[in-house]
Amino acid sequence: MPDYHDDLRLAHVLADAADAATMDRFKALDLRVETKPDMTPVSEADKAAEELIRGHLQRARPRDAILGEEYGVEGTGPRRWVIDPIDGTKNYVRGVPVWATLISLMEAGEGGYQPVVGVVSAPALGRRWWAAKGSGAFTGRSLSSASRLRVSDVGGLQDASFAYSSLSGWEEQGRLDGFLDLTRACWRTRAYGDFWPYMMVAEGSVDFCAEPELSLWDMAATAIVVTEAGGRFTGLDGTPGPHSGNAAASNGLLHDEMLAFLNRG
Repeated sequence: MPDYHDDLRLAHVLADAADAATMDRFKALDLRVETKPDMTPVSEADKAAEELIRGHLQRARPRDAILGEEYGVEGTGPRRWVIDPIDGTKNYVRGVPVWATLISLMEAGEGGYQPVVGVVSAPALGRRWWAAKGSGAFTGRSLSSASRLRVSDVGGLQDASFAYSSLSGWEEQGRLDGFLDLTRACWRTRAYGDFWPYMMVAEGSVDFCAEPELSLWDMAATAIVVTEAGGRFTGLDGTPGPHSGNAAASNGLLHDEMLAFLNRG
């Protein structure tokens, strides 16, 4: 199996640089925010963080391609870095500390590009999670000061904690009834949103989570952290990986039951 240690170290360097840039503008009174054509917000910090990461990658990995939320695809080849400079921009612009920079390296293989490295860095929470293919998933302040992640062993819905983002997306897709039935079957539900539920699945504090509509840059880094922690990450159609345009992540034991509810309509 390939060794991704150098790529993981680079991803941490990229995350360090992005953390400094995003925290510098967090809660700034003069933060500039625009509305994109899809009606989602983008701040000057989103753009600056992605530009910073792209600049580092162009120097350190000039042969690799880059896909970012704000500036699209650059380059071609079997290796592609996927970046969400600020996952949780709406939180960021309102001063809510639940947001993160997502950095993933994907490699071409059977079934298309698959994540092999992922770093999720949430500096306002003082948290970071990461994983590399075949090496496990970890959380901590640095590569040398970390603890290994492991999903929960909860095997029944009546004992499970379910995290989600919001109700509106499920309703728009005609999945609200199945979603509500799932919430009623669980022990506990909370709408944490964005990257955070996936990281809580990986560390075993939440048992499963799902979102009805996402982009690749929302999922590439979180997918490998969940799977390397022993969990399962698929689309709502059950297809493994971050390519379905939506996501379901779990400890593996509850996955099929979750999908059955969410596909009821």
